[in-house]
Amino acid sequence: MAEIKEGARAPQFALPAVNLGKIGMSGDKASLKDFKDEKIVVLYFYPRDNTSGCTVEATGFRDLKGQFTRNGAVILGVSTDDLPSHESFIDKNKLNFPLLADEGGKVAEKYGAWKEKKMYGKTFMGMVRSTFVIGRAGKIARIWPKVSPEGHAAEVLEVVKSMKD
Repeated sequence: MAEIKEGARAPQFALPAVNLGKIGMSGDKASLKDFKDEKIVVLYFYPRDNTSGCTVEATGFRDLKGQFTRNGAVILGVSTDDLPSHESFIDKNKLNFPLLADEGGKVAEKYGAWKEKKMYGKTFMGMVRSTFVIGRAGKIARIWPKVSPEGHAAEVLEVVKSMKD
């Protein structure tokens, strides 16, 4: 899969989700087309629910959600964890935005967030912490290919505030 670039059309997806009511949606799936022409989408991929870095990142987005909403954006977190794991993560951390279950990593692969990783001498495929801001027209406005969780949500918010599309 070729690397996705800023300015390109964002790959479509439809994934099972929890917490959709927090962004005024009903149902049990979220798709990119749900937001076309209406909202800026902050799509962030993270490795695992209830881990330290992922909790820092998620609570950063949680704390700034009101500002994202006021600037016309929705936040969608994506990992390969299942829906019960997402529900636990949401409850434990009082998350106020949806989490999507990409259990096979197919959507992460489309976005270039599913890559070979190495840990403790072993090589495996896994989620690379990455964030994509997708404009109302469905094009990728900004990409963070390797994210450091601390302060990341504020950095993304500044980009969302600057968007005019």
